[in-house]
Amino acid sequence: MATQSSIFSSMPCAHNSILRPSKKRIVVTNANMSLHMKADDKLTAKISTKDNGKIPIILQPCSHDTAAASATAKLYAVLEAVADRVEMHANIGEQRNNWNSLLLNSINTMTLTATAMAGLTAAAPEPVLGLKLSSAALFAAATAMLVVVNKLQPSQLAEEQRNATRLFKGLHQEIQTALTLSDHVTETDVAKAMERVLALDRAYPLPLIGVMLEKFPAELEAAVWWPPLKKGEEQEMEEEMREIVSVLREKDKQEYLKLGNAALKLNKMLAVLGPVFAGAAAVGSALLDPSSCIGGLGVGVAVGGGALATIVNIVEHGGQVGMVVEMYRNCAGSFQIMEEYIEEKGVENGELMEMKVSLQLGRSLSQLKDLAVASASCRQHGTAIDEFASKLL
Repeated sequence: MATQSSIFSSMPCAHNSILRPSKKRIVVTNANMSLHMKADDKLTAKISTKDNGKIPIILQPCSHDTAAASATAKLYAVLEAVADRVEMHANIGEQRNNWNSLLLNSINTMTLTATAMAGLTAAAPEPVLGLKLSSAALFAAATAMLVVVNKLQPSQLAEEQRNATRLFKGLHQEIQTALTLSDHVTETDVAKAMERVLALDRAYPLPLIGVMLEKFPAELEAAVWWPPLKKGEEQEMEEEMREIVSVLREKDKQEYLKLGNAALKLNKMLAVLGPVFAGAAAVGSALLDPSSCIGGLGVGVAVGGGALATIVNIVEHGGQVGMVVEMYRNCAGSFQIMEEYIEEKGVENGELMEMKVSLQLGRSLSQLKDLAVASASCRQHGTAIDEFASKLL
């Protein structure tokens, strides 16, 4: 041992016990304590008092739990992986937001330029082959780019990564809190953390090819970014929490799914109209000839189609309709996970659960109780409650 005064500072155990002392007697002078190890390896201590008396103390050495240490190391490894994912999703989200801005501006510039060229060709005394071909080429390129962009929906991709970043940051904080407050980390804790990481990976994939989320599903469903909750023994839930779940399921979640489906239908329509208008403008530009009837019609198709394609593109991608769809999908998912959380916990830690639910809904505890009373009253009278559970979303 280096010094007598540093004996406790070098101990690996939190309870100031000594592991494998090299001497049978150790004296700690600054604490007036003498430690003795007997032949049976039992460690005892005596503390000197003012009247030179000796107070015997039996010291229990802490056990070195290798299983807990291993689980803690694994949980720290999961924590590092989560921190890495936060950085990755933040960077990818910024990149895809830039994609949306750049592609929006590029396609609009191309369609407007091609429209101007078509107009100049029509106004010229004689058809200018260069303008005609350039206009047709720009419209064709804009059409191809619109098809790709409408398939990928960059604004929705960016919103997915923003949500993933927020959720991974929350998971990172939860693991840090668990490591700080928990004295004994188990393999179950590690497995649960791993399941949540993998569930988030599935919910918000980084690659575009093969695993990209479907942008135009037949019916919008709530986002699911958590592993299946394992319910314990069935317990009768408190009436208050049961009513809150009912309001969340029947009012909040359904409202956001309805809005999300409306935004999804609008996005589908715009995704089809944009390439159709641009393609029609490309055909009209190729047929430009003011001297003929068909060529005159081509002028109107080229100019009108280019203008309409620009407007549709601005509404769809400048208005970030895909992002709105993803936002509604995630809001519905937030209500769904709250439902499952309440149903899983039941009356376990009722006060803590009530506080968490009220905070997530943006309500005080008294407002939460009032909502449950109002829901029960409406149910008895056979009417629908006209109030949403959440005051945040």
